[in-house]
Amino acid sequence: MEVHQARAFLAVAEELHFGRAAARLRMAQPPLSRLIRQLERSMGATLFERSTRHVALTSAGQALLEDAQTLVSVSENAKQSVRSAMTGETGRVRLGFAGASINRQVGQLARNIRAVRPGINLELHSSQFSHLGLQRVLDESLDLVIGRWDFLPPGIDSAVIRLEELMLALPESHPLAGREQVSMSELSQEPWIVLPAGAGAALQNRLNSLAMAAGYVPRVVQTAPDSWTLVVLVGAGLGCALTLDSVRDNIASDGVSFIPVADGGQPLEVRMIWRAADTSPALRAVVDLAERMFPDPRNVEH
Repeated sequence: MEVHQARAFLAVAEELHFGRAAARLRMAQPPLSRLIRQLERSMGATLFERSTRHVALTSAGQALLEDAQTLVSVSENAKQSVRSAMTGETGRVRLGFAGASINRQVGQLARNIRAVRPGINLELHSSQFSHLGLQRVLDESLDLVIGRWDFLPPGIDSAVIRLEELMLALPESHPLAGREQVSMSELSQEPWIVLPAGAGAALQNRLNSLAMAAGYVPRVVQTAPDSWTLVVLVGAGLGCALTLDSVRDNIASDGVSFIPVADGGQPLEVRMIWRAADTSPALRAVVDLAERMFPDPRNVEH
């Protein structure tokens, strides 16, 4: 039984009148009668008792009702699923982010997606450092990544959602701890703790460029796997680190003093990135919502 046959059968079964059923289906009565006869031949049974004044379901017709209703319902659900996917009401979006420094924004976005677009499955993938996140967008294993990049390759679209100030993280026992500002030139002899680096990783690139401008190459003694560990290592007195005000605000930092960088230059841009060629309506819906939630801070008047 095909879907159009099921619809015709149900219309006649509910109306018990071929003329009214044909009008309901917006077709002429003779084609409807032929459709029912074809269905009866394919089923090998008479589905309706017919007379000039009377139409009634046979026992075979009664037995077919539930299956016909299920077939039509499945067809309608399939159409609705496709329509919802095409309009961005449903779908899957895989979002990568680095960790603690942007947890708050990711949490806000996830809550709003559930409220506004409950049919979208927003998969969260943490610990995606910027260089790794970019690679995963390029190889299509992630759809959207939030991070910091000094440059992005062609084919990647992006939106700035936040500006972050550079901070120095020093052990509280350090002679410079508690200062209002610290210059990079004052740290030429210090051991440095860094996060994993990679092509385009903005924070590591900024450390190298600031140190070089101050006349030295930073002496890296340890690479921390994440910002939480980096702060713990600084608090343990193993070195200093270049980090961000968002890390200061979102990670417990016992034993650590955060101090603005006197010559740190422009704030770092936190961006959302995605493939420009990705036509997913669900992705577009998430990007649009994120851009409304986090308007470009470069355009905000102070």
